[in-house]
Amino acid sequence: MKKEPEHTIRVIDARAMVHPEPFERVVEALTTLGRNERVKLILGREPLPLYRFLEKNGYQYRLSPQPGGVYEILIWEAAKK
Repeated sequence: MKKEPEHTIRVIDARAMVHPEPFERVVEALTTLGRNERVKLILGREPLPLYRFLEKNGYQYRLSPQPGGVYEILIWEAAKK
């Protein structure tokens, strides 16, 4: 059985940031993302425009709504074929 590699997670807590800083910080982090790295974005609102950007640029994500209206989005590069 092949063991899944462990991932390093870069956390961007953008709850106190104003538009467009959260998007810019995510894009900056993704440009330097390593093979076994993920980005976790924490926001006080759901970033709908970000999802389109991620899908168009070969990234996958998992949304995890949290109590208090907080959203955590885990982002990683889609597997290359």
